Amino acid sequence: MPEGAAVSGVDERRARRQLALIGEALGAARRTGAELWLRGGWAMDFTLGRVTRDHGDVDWFTWADGADALARELVRLGYTEVGGPPAELQRDFVKDGLESSFTLIDRDHLGRIVVAGGPWAGTPWPQDLLDGGPGRLGGVSCPVVAPRAQIEIKRMMPVWDPSRPRREKDRADIALLERHLRA
Repeated sequence: MPEGAAVSGVDERRARRQLALIGEALGAARRTGAELWLRGGWAMDFTLGRVTRDHGDVDWFTWADGADALARELVRLGYTEVGGPPAELQRDFVKDGLESSFTLIDRDHLGRIVVAGGPWAGTPWPQDLLDGGPGRLGGVSCPVVAPRAQIEIKRMMPVWDPSRPRREKDRADIALLERHLRA
């Protein structure tokens, strides 16, 4: 864990391993020319500069047109691509028992950031999605989804996709992000 990042109840070994995967994915993106933005819980932690809770996986956004090259590089690094949502919507990988998912984005004819494929293809994401700038955790800097967009996604996901219920961790994340934005 980065110095000062330990949180009571957090599996520090797992968090260190996930942070290593974040660094690995950023390196793979640099080598392939792909762009990545952390989303979900790790995006919140990088925004706040501290680990707030355990994370089940590492979630990213990336442009659809660079996804194949990024996937090849991740496989070269020992990741295994696994099934999940349609590949034109999201690419999922596992390495050493840890999951990473890459949700694909695109731009529509109006220049809006949209869902790249699958059943929601063309649906706009919050337009400030990629405006989070770099977040930092320990010595790692990483582009993150904008906090306001993170809040909107966490609030709206159960509305957009009723099969995904509202989770307690989303309520807690929203409260942390809202406090951060007010500060």
